[in-house]
Amino acid sequence: MTEKKSFVSQKVKNIPYSGIRKFFDIASEMEDVVSLGVGEPDFDTPWPVRERCIYTLEKGRTTYTSNAGLLELRKEISLYMKRNFDLTYDPQTQVLVTVGGSEAIDGVLRAVIEPGDEVLVVEPCFVAYKPCVELAGGKAIAITTKVENEFRLTAEELIENITDKTKVLMISYPNNPTGAIMEKEDLQKLVDVLKDKDILVISDEIYAELTYGDRQHVSIASFKEMYDKTLVINGFSKAFAMTGWRLGFATGSPDLIAAMTKIHQYAIMCAPTMSQYSAVEALKNCGDSVIKMRKAYDGRRRILIKGFSDIGMDCFEPLGAFYVFPSIQKTGLTSEQFCENLLQEEKVAVVPGNAFGDCGEGFVRCSYAYSIEELQKALGRIANFVERYK
Repeated sequence: MTEKKSFVSQKVKNIPYSGIRKFFDIASEMEDVVSLGVGEPDFDTPWPVRERCIYTLEKGRTTYTSNAGLLELRKEISLYMKRNFDLTYDPQTQVLVTVGGSEAIDGVLRAVIEPGDEVLVVEPCFVAYKPCVELAGGKAIAITTKVENEFRLTAEELIENITDKTKVLMISYPNNPTGAIMEKEDLQKLVDVLKDKDILVISDEIYAELTYGDRQHVSIASFKEMYDKTLVINGFSKAFAMTGWRLGFATGSPDLIAAMTKIHQYAIMCAPTMSQYSAVEALKNCGDSVIKMRKAYDGRRRILIKGFSDIGMDCFEPLGAFYVFPSIQKTGLTSEQFCENLLQEEKVAVVPGNAFGDCGEGFVRCSYAYSIEELQKALGRIANFVERYK
């Protein structure tokens, strides 16, 4: 009997499944599980956004938009970027509306990567970066950040990894999974390294609104030397609690946005029309909702930091996003073992740190995009678990 031929490419076969989804899928089939695994806001999308969507449907505005997105939305995005981050983009030529930030990541990599190009990926990082680089034909080079530096990328680490094949640097601050941020003085050191090099920076700033204390998010694109060499990715999923609406955007130089739009028009056509109209409302009138959610996350952040400290788990203070990244090394377990045993023994789902890169080994990611009641319940169960492994 002839062996059945597989039509799946080897490139795709070699890409692992998401380490985040693995534990979420297992937990979804168990009863009484407390999950801190998924980075999804537990808040409802602000009512004005939902109301605008209903109105859009009632008016029958369900046709395609332009490939780049509604001009009305692109204008609001331009105003938002200027108002919040002091970045100026022409809505006609420098803004592309995408299906979530994920499409923007995939699109820009496909737009710029030639076979053999190296892409520096700062780890720990979002699980999609390296697979997207490989699918685009590039070679992902991991730059490992360290907890003693609060997972901030240093100029020395950047210099060590740049070669004559380096084409792109991918950064994401505030960071998923660590909650780390980069402040202006940190970014200046990177700019000093990059300003005279032909390296594109892809800056994923999806958590930009979720920066805590008296700190304000600073984009590397705000440095004049980097403006033309930076593609900024952002969206509505996290700050506006619009994950299922699947809407993001990219801003950057006209030639780069044009190239991404070309790919977008063939692969996607346009982002969901109802989501686009609703996002206009989010940017115009939902700033107060973002502030309220950020304050709530900040309170939850403090609960988890104190809770892990009380348990005796080392955890640096994250200043952005909605994750903590505690060390589990004192238990003697690997990240995978910790998460598997915790789920089976105490019915708490967290994500192993090595899902975000090899340097994440010895840590786990816990999301605080959950109610205080759920967080406290999880901490109690984790305390019981850790006590057994002392």
